[in-house]
Amino acid sequence: MELRDIEIFLTLAEELHFGRTAERLRVSQARVSQSIKQQERRIGGALFERTSRSVRLTPLGERLRARLDAGHGEIMAALDEASATARGQVGTLTLGTFDAHTQEITAVLDLFRQRHPQCELRMREILPTDPFGGLRSGRMDVGLLWLPVREPDLAVGPELFTEPLMLAVAPDHPLAGRDHVEMEDLGDYPVVYPDGPVPDYVWEAHTPSVTPSGRPIRSGLTVVTLAEAFAAISAGGVISPVGSYTALSRMRRDITFLPIADGPVMRYAPVWRRTGETPLVLAFLRAAADASAHSDDGDRPRNSDHAA
Repeated sequence: MELRDIEIFLTLAEELHFGRTAERLRVSQARVSQSIKQQERRIGGALFERTSRSVRLTPLGERLRARLDAGHGEIMAALDEASATARGQVGTLTLGTFDAHTQEITAVLDLFRQRHPQCELRMREILPTDPFGGLRSGRMDVGLLWLPVREPDLAVGPELFTEPLMLAVAPDHPLAGRDHVEMEDLGDYPVVYPDGPVPDYVWEAHTPSVTPSGRPIRSGLTVVTLAEAFAAISAGGVISPVGSYTALSRMRRDITFLPIADGPVMRYAPVWRRTGETPLVLAFLRAAADASAHSDDGDRPRNSDHAA
């Protein structure tokens, strides 16, 4: 018995009317009659009692309906689940972000969860000193990274938000008493340097190697994590630009955060492996583009296309 024939039988068993069954299934009434006759011939007994005024299930039809109902439900549930998986609606998507950036994409996360309630969304932290490691190892499917990203194996999506930088210094540092600093001031003190596989061109967007006048910015202690950076800064040996969202979420007595009047503005976008462009990844990108397009924040882009 074909799945369509099962659907016809179960629908007729519910409607008890050939015309309504045909209309509900969007087939002809002749197709319904033909299917039932074929099933009865195959089984060797009548499934329905037909008169000019009514249609009723026979005892044989009642038993068949009881057995087919449960099986048909399981089959349809399995097909629905497979279809949802193909559309990226179920499964697990692992998203990586820097320290405090999850709150900056709340609208994206909410929209993604609303559209795909059966999908589990896992969050992992990205180390600024190793921005691509989690993606390349497969520990995360999408990473929210600052731009530029010029890696041939990675694709870049639409810009989601921007973040100004602040300068982190010790409370007793010579710069600590100022209302603000300028990038030229970085040429007078050693800065934190990453101990990790972050490409030079990526770190240059965060901490330039020279001041606006061309003076070199000296590298001081190397660090792996943000905690190590703050420990080194609070000790007074180095200073470092820090994202303003991180600064606001990490206010502490042993660190002073100063606005950088002419500092670079970090731009963030989703990044994923070109070989890992799964339905879930594409679903997240659509949610990111749509949430960005509907944002009231004028700094966020309205372009929903993603490009390398």
